[in-house]
Amino acid sequence: MAGIFKAYDIRGRYPEEIDADRVRKIGYAFAQFLGKERIVVGHDMREASPTLARAFAEGVTSFGSDITNIGLAATPMLYHAIIDGGFDGGAMITASHLPGRYNGIKLCREKAIPLSGDQGLPDVERLTNQVLDVPPGQGRYTEIEFLNRYLDHLAESVEHPAPLKIVVDAGNGMGGYDTPPFFARFPVYTFVPMYTDLDGAFPNHVPNPALPDTTAELQQRVVAEHADLGIAIDGDGDRCGFIDETGERVPADLAIAVLAEHFLQKEPGATVLYDLRASRAVAERIREYGGNPVKTRVGHSFMKQSMRETNAVFAGELSGHYYFRHMGFTDSGIVSMITMLNLMAARRQSLSEMIRPLRKYVQSGEINIAVQDKLGTLARVEAAYSDGQQEHLDGLTVDYPNWWFSLRQSQTEPILRLVIETCDELSLELEKARLLATIGGNVV
Repeated sequence: MAGIFKAYDIRGRYPEEIDADRVRKIGYAFAQFLGKERIVVGHDMREASPTLARAFAEGVTSFGSDITNIGLAATPMLYHAIIDGGFDGGAMITASHLPGRYNGIKLCREKAIPLSGDQGLPDVERLTNQVLDVPPGQGRYTEIEFLNRYLDHLAESVEHPAPLKIVVDAGNGMGGYDTPPFFARFPVYTFVPMYTDLDGAFPNHVPNPALPDTTAELQQRVVAEHADLGIAIDGDGDRCGFIDETGERVPADLAIAVLAEHFLQKEPGATVLYDLRASRAVAERIREYGGNPVKTRVGHSFMKQSMRETNAVFAGELSGHYYFRHMGFTDSGIVSMITMLNLMAARRQSLSEMIRPLRKYVQSGEINIAVQDKLGTLARVEAAYSDGQQEHLDGLTVDYPNWWFSLRQSQTEPILRLVIETCDELSLELEKARLLATIGGNVV
């Protein structure tokens, strides 16, 4: 079982690393960990996912807990089912954007609070390893249809329906399950679907909007269709990427700044959390809107915990995760899309017009550097850049008046991740060269 419990979820190659027997034991251990009666499970479109969902349910009922299976679901739909149904916990059978040979589980407590490597997952792993056999149990198993109830909830977020044209590339993932019936409820929108057939083998491209190669066809389609917006949704529907009407990818951090306006107009002074790798333009714009910007560690469990602690109205990460208080502090690709459509209609501006004022700095993107001694390298860089303003929220962030950088360590590999932002291209190249020389290692 070693190796499938990760920092934020459980995942591995099917069936070599994760199979029905292991998932059955995980279900038993999860019920034991919660010590509660009611659990809900959903699954994505991968070929083995229905089998694994049923195995998980068998493990839960064998412990004596009751389980409700909502069947096919995007991860945000499973989150809403936990909250809406008042369940004690839930499980989403998915490997998100990973290739079709993988599968996995995302586990949550009540109110869709995620388990992670810092909280909960090590306990479930320990309990799973203690399960020798899963005996027949007395818990009840129920199946329900939940999609329409979820769509009802999504419809409440639509505030400014307008005749906009949207191309959605679901990448054969779960975005193909909820976006078509959503748009069917709002014929004012012109919906252009791409790869909405559910297929866990992902025959067209990996559904990961963070990778530029995966949105190339969508970018071309937006231009060809004269569309107002392009949306790329990841495999399980909790992330999305935005394409403006000119076919350009919108940087995820700048999208945070734009989306924040929607909530700060309603709640001036509210807190908005943002990824520590985000452009300075993000915090600057949040302040302009009258909000309270708070820099946060990378990772959905950290972001969700910080949102609850600060009662933040909205949050975002460079990975394309956008989080909403009104959705129970959870992330959702489709709600991100709805919010952007609301903004475009209310402001009567194109996405490129809203983004343009934020493109005032130059950023490197994330540079991965293989090193032998992550902690030693971080200490060396910290000493070399001691004249800057330093933070240790996650790794090392150093601020100077005209530029900054972030250097973080991978949790699973001998890799450091570097992001640099400056005021111009020449400065970026100079500071990048200095930093890479100080760090050493090999860019990968």
